[in-house]
Amino acid sequence: MSQTIPKRESYLGNPHLKKVGVSVSLSPEEVREYVKCATNPLYFAENYVKIVTLDGGFVPINLYPFQREAVEDIHDDRFVIVKAGRQVGKTTTVVAYLLWYILFNEDKFVAILANKAKTSREILNRIKLAYEALPLWLQQGVRTWNKGDIELENNCRILADSTSSSAARGYTISFLYLDEFAFVPNNVAEEFFTSVYPTITSGKSSKVLISSTPNGMNHFYKMWKEAEEGINGFTTIEANWRQVPGRTEEWAMEQKRVLGEQKYLQEMECSFLGSAGTLISAAALKNLIFARSIKKILDGLEIYEDPIDGHFYVTIVDSSRGQGLDYSAFLILDTSSHPFKIVAKYRNNTISPMLFPNVIVSTAKHYNDSYLLVENNDVGAQVADLIYTELEYDNMFHGEESNGRFNLTQGRAKQLGIKTTKRVKRQGCNALKELIENGKIIVQDFNVIEELSTFVLRKDGTYGAEEGAHDDLVMCLVLFSWLSSQAYFKDLTNFDIRQKLYDEKLRQIDDELPPMPMSLEEDIENPKYFKSHGMVWETFDEGDDPSSSSTYKNWIL
Repeated sequence: MSQTIPKRESYLGNPHLKKVGVSVSLSPEEVREYVKCATNPLYFAENYVKIVTLDGGFVPINLYPFQREAVEDIHDDRFVIVKAGRQVGKTTTVVAYLLWYILFNEDKFVAILANKAKTSREILNRIKLAYEALPLWLQQGVRTWNKGDIELENNCRILADSTSSSAARGYTISFLYLDEFAFVPNNVAEEFFTSVYPTITSGKSSKVLISSTPNGMNHFYKMWKEAEEGINGFTTIEANWRQVPGRTEEWAMEQKRVLGEQKYLQEMECSFLGSAGTLISAAALKNLIFARSIKKILDGLEIYEDPIDGHFYVTIVDSSRGQGLDYSAFLILDTSSHPFKIVAKYRNNTISPMLFPNVIVSTAKHYNDSYLLVENNDVGAQVADLIYTELEYDNMFHGEESNGRFNLTQGRAKQLGIKTTKRVKRQGCNALKELIENGKIIVQDFNVIEELSTFVLRKDGTYGAEEGAHDDLVMCLVLFSWLSSQAYFKDLTNFDIRQKLYDEKLRQIDDELPPMPMSLEEDIENPKYFKSHGMVWETFDEGDDPSSSSTYKNWIL
């Protein structure tokens, strides 16, 4: 620990902290050291910062190569995002730099925000321990030394709290640190970035550091991807288990055995994965790439492509009560292009069901009088009725249920829109899986991808959003996928997606077929030939010509 100070000069009797106004004489060597530390955070960290370790106790920090680079990046760049695996020394790096930041600056306010207040206060506690271990001549006098708040004589302050829409509101923040940001609930992250983040980033010298272990394809995933593409101005730092000296492949295999494949990939390899048991395979989710909308209109409407003359558009609507919980949402898809493509998205959880129809109709008209398919469960029936009767919008899919099946019909039917029965949802989920995993639909909206990554098989045997997540946009896609396989839709669009998928499967089988035998008549009498090539033996009807190439092809399939 640092040298002690007389009780009368200490802060609240703590012999390792000096109170405000206490001066300390520096030797010429200490003056030179102070200057080195003040001008070089890396030098300061490696020579004066101590941390608690499992094996060595309270010892001087020993930075790994990637930690040294991280300190330099954080110092040189205003905006930095860190994707870090477990136990790679990410927090140690942050502690060292923030300690330097509050010692050798004046009038700086640092906010440490994490998914839990307990997590942010643990980081602050590490800073406090490292501070108390400093020589007195490196310290500032202490004004406040609380569990979640410290303030120094140079008017530098650190606040530790949980990430929320009201966190650090009203403060002029110089350095914002968001820890484990991927674990902050989506709605909280959205509210935070709407209410707090713009104020912080508007300054000319304020700094933002975001770090986390991946946790699905959420807001942290979006920021990381945009940083990689140079869109949001963040410098990226990645640290997986390989950046820690001494760790071997054998160590990694043991971690995989203990954690399981999914946890290992996420927490050690820093891979962005969907939740376990997602409808869409992990490989297909990984290949989905979101794009930036070309314009944002109203509160929740994002446009990816403007309407094209002659193109046929479909709008799928999912309604909510507008009470800040589930979202009222719709997706507009271009069905004239192959693959299908999402061209617009609306998502808002506060709009009233009385006002939602106006947004739907005005947008649908813009897209060449798009056809509407409205889910009529619960409040959706009211939305569908307002669209048809009050706003007199005719381009709507109507439906009727017969023998347990729901079918689209032309003209006014017993009900407007579609009721999402178990059968409809099951068929829609199966069709959506086929469309996405076969590249037959372009999903370029981030919120849709985010919801797909948490759209999982639940205990009741159906697919839906995992706890704490939403599936309003995914359900729009589920209904569209169901629609795309209906006869009435195929008549309207003159495009049979099932036939296209089947034709492509046939072409794939053709490519994988073994060469035609030299003597078909000889081999046709030998079922072992076909069995060895993974084919099924069947007999011909009388009159079939086995020498016919078309007959042969149909037979072996």
